[in-house]
Formats: sequence, C-alpha cells, structure tokens
Amino acid sequence: MRFRGIYSELSSTHIPKTQILAWSPLLLPRKLCPRPAFLWFHCGMQIDTRKCVACGNCISVCPMGAIAIDPGVNRARVNSDECVECYTCFRGMSMERLNPTFVRTIRGFLKLFRLRFDPEPDVCPTSAIIPDELAWPRVVRRAFSDPLVTHESTGVHGRGTEEVKTNDVTRRVGIGEVGYVVEFGRPTVGVRFRDIEKMTRALAGIGIEFEPKNPVTHLMSDVKTGKLRDDILNEKILSAIVEFKTRIENVPAVLSKVDEVAKTLPTVVALGVSTRCAEDGASALEPVLAEEGFSFVRGKTNLGLGRGASGA
Repeated sequence: MRFRGIYSELSSTHIPKTQILAWSPLLLPRKLCPRPAFLWFHCGMQIDTRKCVACGNCISVCPMGAIAIDPGVNRARVNSDECVECYTCFRGMSMERLNPTFVRTIRGFLKLFRLRFDPEPDVCPTSAIIPDELAWPRVVRRAFSDPLVTHESTGVHGRGTEEVKTNDVTRRVGIGEVGYVVEFGRPTVGVRFRDIEKMTRALAGIGIEFEPKNPVTHLMSDVKTGKLRDDILNEKILSAIVEFKTRIENVPAVLSKVDEVAKTLPTVVALGVSTRCAEDGASALEPVLAEEGFSFVRGKTNLGLGRGASGA
C-alpha cells in the first residue's frame, strides 16, 4: 500500500530522506517521536527552552495564535493542537545566534532600572525555533498550510489546486456546467478535516462527483460518499479547497446544501462558482444566483488565451 497524493514530495524537498519511513503505513506504528527533554512534548514545530528568552516576537508572527509565553517557566511554547505546521515562524523571522544567558542577563539587569531590552520584532535573537520531524498523519498539516510545499497529486503549491483559473486549457467546466470551489479556513481560524468531511459527505448525499485532481479528493477513503480517512480527521490545517461540478440546473440544490452545512461549522466557509460564458460575455449562471438570493461579483474572468486540447 502506498500513500497517494501530497506526501512523498516533502521527503525530497523539505525533510531528510531518512524521514520517508515515517509515511509508510506498514512501518509507521514503530516510528516513535524521540526528542530531548528540553523540547516540548509533540512532534512538530518546537521552541528550544534552553535558548528561548521569552521575548515574545514569535507570538505575533504565528498566523494561528499557537504560540504563547508559559508563565510557569517564562518560555514560549507551541500549542501542538492549534499549530498547522505552516513554518511561518521558522521562515518569517531572522534567526540570530546570541547567547541566551547573555540576553537574559542584560534583560534582567535593565529591568532593575525599569528599562527593556527587546530585539527587533521580526527576530528570534537566539534561534530557538526548531522544526521537527513530521510523521503521519501530522504531515498533512504542513502539506495544506505551507505555501512552499508542492502537492504530489497535482503538482501545485499551497492548497494544491489551480481551481478553474486554467479552464481554457484544462476544460474542467464545459458548456452548461458549473464548477464549484468550497473553501474552508483562513489564518487565525484554520479548519479540521472532520469539519471538511461534514461538507463532503453532505454534498455526496445529493449526488455530486468530486474533482479527481484535488488534494482533498485524494484523502477520501470513499469518494462516492465523501468519506475522508479516519486517521486525518482531527488534523488542523490553515485552509483547504473542495472542488466539483454539476449541470447548471443543479445549482440551487448545491447552494442550499452548502449554506445549510456551513452554518454548523466552526470555521469560515467561502463558495466560488464558475461557468463558461457565451460569446457575448453573458452568463447563464447569473440569473440563477440572483433568483436564489445570492449576491455576487465577477471576481475573475478567464480570457481564453490558453489553448486546450484540439476538439475540446
């Protein structure tokens, strides 16, 4: 059995090749997460408590609010449950290598005079942020949250899909069809796969077919029912996109179902729809959206400058 989709690309570009065993479903139960005692308890982004000087600069950098100062030890900690492994803290801060004891001593001395010594806000003065090995299923967090990671299933960075931006070439959406993108999560909010599954199962229940060239589809254990793999349901990511298409007459049922389920989810849900325009630029989709009570704008228009396969 081999993992299809987004994961093996990580081994060649971001994680040492020795880590590849961690993604084998046969070997994974034997793969533990060893770590020195001075690191926090989870597999994922770490803060070295020997180096951390509690300057707090990393707190504002984290898009998920997953870093905080632990008052018990006066060190920064990463909340492993909320961290989506986006690597923003690691890449977004300049890593200086000042001696931690020296920094703490200076700050303590200045504190006596009610003065503060703080580094620049985009600097970790002691290089205390340490990326850790990611094992399955936590590796999916980085795949959907780090924009520099390529999804192997689609060859696209970030959330792993070009949506219908290249429809003049791909011809995903044809005449009389409507393409949908249901987007979950945003920075500071994120989304768990169990909430995405609530939507995919509800949509599958009204007979839609999911786009095969989409990373979320590759994580489904049953595409017909929209069931996602059980072992990823609790994983939290920055955002994800589910894609599918229907005939234009099915639009009201889809809009109603998305609206119904979105109201029950503890995250942000955005819906995008697209269709092929007539030669004069008219869209058969617009009157349907207006009749259903949805306000909309033409956010993107594909000018058809690409060249699709002949006869498409």
